[in-house]
Amino acid sequence: MRIIFLDDIPNVAKTGDIKDVKKGYAKNYLLPKGLATLATPQELSRIEAIRRVGRGKSTKILGDAEALAQLVEGTNVVVKVRSGPNGRLYGAVTSTIVAQEMSSILEKEFDRREILLDEPIHELGSVEVRVRVHPELTAGITVTVEPIE
Repeated sequence: MRIIFLDDIPNVAKTGDIKDVKKGYAKNYLLPKGLATLATPQELSRIEAIRRVGRGKSTKILGDAEALAQLVEGTNVVVKVRSGPNGRLYGAVTSTIVAQEMSSILEKEFDRREILLDEPIHELGSVEVRVRVHPELTAGITVTVEPIE
């Protein structure tokens, strides 16, 4: 089924893209949610207007993401955990824990998938971590793991 995307969908298409997608995906998800429209001759004639609106929306979203990146950049997130006498943790500090701490510090919801932690942290100390604030933009934070006293 040939459709025109009315909104950006990560890893699928950008606003104004014309693509062939499976019929079920279009009928059950894209069309009911208003994310796409059928590629009829009438819609194809207004494709440039759709793309212009999409570029404007993307620019605004990217501007908001840049402001958030400046807010997040350099933030120090302190996580207190139980640890053994040699500095090893009982468990690990995961991206979920970091996201929860970030959410409480900055009063903005962060999802665990936005925290780009290669592997869980198993030792006390500081680690540099990247946070994805937009598909094209990341910011750096410092995660400091301290023992509970």
